[in-house]
Amino acid sequence: MCYGKCARCIGHSLVWLAIVCIVANILLYFPNGETKYASEDHLSHFVWFFSGIIGGGLLMLLPAFIFMGLEQDDCCGCGGHENCGKRCAMISSVLAALIGIAGSGYCVIVAALGLAEGPRCLDASGQWNYTFANTEGGYLLDSSTWSQCIEPKHAVEWNVSLFSILLALGGIEFILCLFQIINGVLGGICGYCCSRQQQYDC
Repeated sequence: MCYGKCARCIGHSLVWLAIVCIVANILLYFPNGETKYASEDHLSHFVWFFSGIIGGGLLMLLPAFIFMGLEQDDCCGCGGHENCGKRCAMISSVLAALIGIAGSGYCVIVAALGLAEGPRCLDASGQWNYTFANTEGGYLLDSSTWSQCIEPKHAVEWNVSLFSILLALGGIEFILCLFQIINGVLGGICGYCCSRQQQYDC
């Protein structure tokens, strides 16, 4: 098995997942495409934790690019030095995967908390507060209560959709990084790459 190719596939997947996480997090700042809610501090405080930008985004790009660089055209790794590069590079990818696990884990936790608390919105009493904070996430199963948020319009749908995306993508990133830890250990023990014409088993 060519462990380097597997790592490269994981790396490419993480890049796209990280980009979507960053976009989803940015959209949370602009309910209905409006900027005034961010400038007036009427957003959920979990939006300001940058879970998608930092956790599921930037922290994920570092291991992603490392994984992508494990398999070069000459399959020698580590600057082309075949004798020292192959297994060392795969073992070092485990450390990069741990960074990815930390970032994706952060993204998942913050997104879950954001979903549980709900959006900050203007209610019928004319106050800006967390209308669903005391429901322990129960509002997610009862869409009839979402109309309690008067402004921003569709605030609950916006909040739920984007935090759900961050939760799901963060979970996928976590699984991929966990898989790369296993892949990296096996690659480091067995020797990870082969030439284009020949493949070596453990």
